[in-house]
Order: sequence, then C-alpha cells, then structure tokens
Amino acid sequence: MKETILLIEDDRIMRISLEDALKGVGYDVMSFETGAAALNVFRNTSFDLAITDVRLPDMDGFDIVKEITDLNDSPVIMMTAYGTIKDAVEAMKLGAFDYITKPFALDEFMLLVSRALDMKKLREENIRLKKDLNRCYAAPNIVGESSGMKKVFSLIEKVSATDSTVLILGESGTGKELVATTIHYQSTRKDKPLIKINCAALPEGLVESELFGHERGAFTGAIKRRPGRFELAHGGTIFLDEIGDLPLQAQSKLLRVLQEKTIERVGGTGSIRVDVRLITATNKDLEEEVKAGRFREDLFYRLNVIPLNIPPLRERKEDIPSLLEVFMDKFRTRLSRKVRFSKEAGDLLLAYDYPGNVRELENIIERCVTLSTTDVINKNELPSLMIGDSSLKLGSLSLSDVAADAEKGHITRVLQTTQGNRTKAAELLGISRKNLWEKMHAYRIE
Repeated sequence: MKETILLIEDDRIMRISLEDALKGVGYDVMSFETGAAALNVFRNTSFDLAITDVRLPDMDGFDIVKEITDLNDSPVIMMTAYGTIKDAVEAMKLGAFDYITKPFALDEFMLLVSRALDMKKLREENIRLKKDLNRCYAAPNIVGESSGMKKVFSLIEKVSATDSTVLILGESGTGKELVATTIHYQSTRKDKPLIKINCAALPEGLVESELFGHERGAFTGAIKRRPGRFELAHGGTIFLDEIGDLPLQAQSKLLRVLQEKTIERVGGTGSIRVDVRLITATNKDLEEEVKAGRFREDLFYRLNVIPLNIPPLRERKEDIPSLLEVFMDKFRTRLSRKVRFSKEAGDLLLAYDYPGNVRELENIIERCVTLSTTDVINKNELPSLMIGDSSLKLGSLSLSDVAADAEKGHITRVLQTTQGNRTKAAELLGISRKNLWEKMHAYRIE
C-alpha cells in the first residue's frame, strides 16, 4: 500500500516541485496552499506523514505541528527559509520529527521523508509487538518461589509504578534483561518503546553515535543523519545492559543526559529533549569499578537509585523444579517431542550448581530435548560436568575442544592482566572489543 503524504506549502512552484518528486517515487500526495485547508482534510483523512512550511498565509506552521502531534502519531517535517536554532528547538518540543532549512537539495529532502516513514513503520510494528508482549508481562513472567525471588517480585511491583532509575545486579544468566522487560511492561510507559542496548557489544568508537545519534558528515561513513537509541526510546524505557563496560567518555555523556534530560547528536549543535526511563544492569561490582577508576562515581550514584539484586540459581535451588517444568514444556512444544528425564537424570539436574545460572539450565534442557533419541532422557545424555564421570571428562580430547580450552584460558589470563579492562585486553589479543565480548559470552567468562 502506498504511503500518503500531506504537503503544506504556499509557494506554488515549490509545492508543485515537491509534489512531483514525491509522486515520482510512488507516494500519494495531498498538497495544500493554506494550513486551514490541510487541517480540514487532516481531521477527516488518515495519512502517514505531514510536511509543512513554517510561514503560511493563514497560520503559523507550529500550530499545525501541535494539532497533528496532539491527535495523530504520524511524523511531521517542518521546512522554512527562516531557519534558526530557536525554531528547530521549538519544532522538536512540539513533536516534529525533523526540521529542514530552505534552500535544500532534493535528495536530502527525499532521504528525510524516507527516514520519517521508516520511523513510523517501526513505531507501528513496536505497537503490534507490545500487544503480544503485554499478554506475556501482565504478571511477572519470571519463575521462582524462593524467598530471594519473592523479594525480587515485590521490588519489581514497587518500581514498576514509578519512573525511578533502576540498577539490576546479578551474575550472567540470572535474567536481568527479563526483569527489565517486566518492569517496562508493568509501567505506565508500556505503550511506548522499550529500547535495549548491550554496552559491551558496542564498538567503542561508535558508542556515542549509537546512543545519541549523529548528523550527516559527523565522521567518515556518516552519509546521513541517524537518530540514536535515546531518541528512539522517547516516552518509553531504555535498558543499558552491561553498563559497567561503557567507556569513560560515554559515561560522561550519559551523566549529562540524566542531569539535563537532553541529548546532542554527534556533530550536532542543538539539544534534543528526551523523556526516557532508564534501567541499567551489570554483573560487575560497580563500587569496585569506581575505586579502580574505570567507572565514574557520580554516574554510579545516579544509576544506583533503586538497586535490584537477582540471586544466582545456586542460592535458590528450590526454584529449579519449576524452571525445569517451564523449559521442558517450552522445548517439548517447540520441537514436538514427548520426552521426560529419568529419576537419576532429574536428581543430577537438581543437584548441579549452574555457574551459568538460568540461561545455562535452559540451554541444557534444549540440548537434551533436541538430541534425545528416546522418550526418556537418562543421565548419560547430560553434560559431562554434571555427571561427574571422570572417564567422560577425559573423553573430551578432540582438537577443537583442546583449542577452545586454550583460547578460554588465554583470554582469562589477559583479562586478569588488564584487571578486567576489555578495551586493553582486546588490543593485547589483537581482536575487536565486540569480538572479545562475543568470546567471553560464549566461554562464560565473567
């Protein structure tokens, strides 16, 4: 289906030129000379994007932006020959998607139109996904009956009703992202975006661009303006996982965002106001990171408004039977398998400490259900470390296993040498920071 664009421009030549250009690439266009005529159509017709001049014969373009954004979720682009920073800020405050100053190149204009429509599609898809997710997160979608998890559930319920910043603490695999997702979908922001970012996986040189966006030409390869994750999360929640791995320079910028509630795109000159609820998570001891000079103390206090600790699975083993049942149902349904664990295998599953926590348990269940050739999974189909059989442990002597163990050991020693500094470790190892994070994740290196 063609997208419909509402075009308001009092200059006849400009209006016809833009209309022809838009129609030429397949858009439906409704063009108007006055704001009153356009608003009359707007109140009775649906459209995907509005483009309006600031100076019109009968009204101010800002009035049009305000009415459209108050009653419709379609983006608005403002254009004017009298562009100032003040006008740009005012347009953004009223909800305009973007602002372009005449004279402008047609390809720049068409790129802006394409971005605005892409953003609208993203929002619509987000809404559809949220409708499905709301059913999942109407109540905590986290399994646990232990006293430690009951405290987590109680705190989730309390913080979900607020806009307070939450710092989720816990080992890898304990479910920090699931807790953050639950908080968002139980909050008043549940109909707005939830944007998730893994700070450890971001290339160090592009962290600021990813978080705050950039202007065209801000750096090599920045061929067009790009909104950052904070802009995309406006009105909703932004979840920064592995916050302890955020570089110091980006920490400084994040602190400013929290203090001023505004962002600046890389290469930009104007401030953009953002309304986001911040949730962060880490498996690191941030107080120790502060002492070591790797994390800003003032940022730590800004993030640590409400700390939420998720206990490791080994400290809440009474939750393992419930988790086993959930994961078995999940993978039996997904793989169309009717399987169960033998009593001996079940006892081993209940006794294991799970250094990888709930994520490790889920992976074990998936592997067992997938690879089992019978309806009963016995103990020999469990990972060798769970069985405690030395002959099985010694049996894993393939070249690939030996190489993987050597690589894991070497990465661990380098990280110890750099005192956990991943940037320095990546340099010493001759790999990218993102590649290092992926290997650490694969080998479960804390």
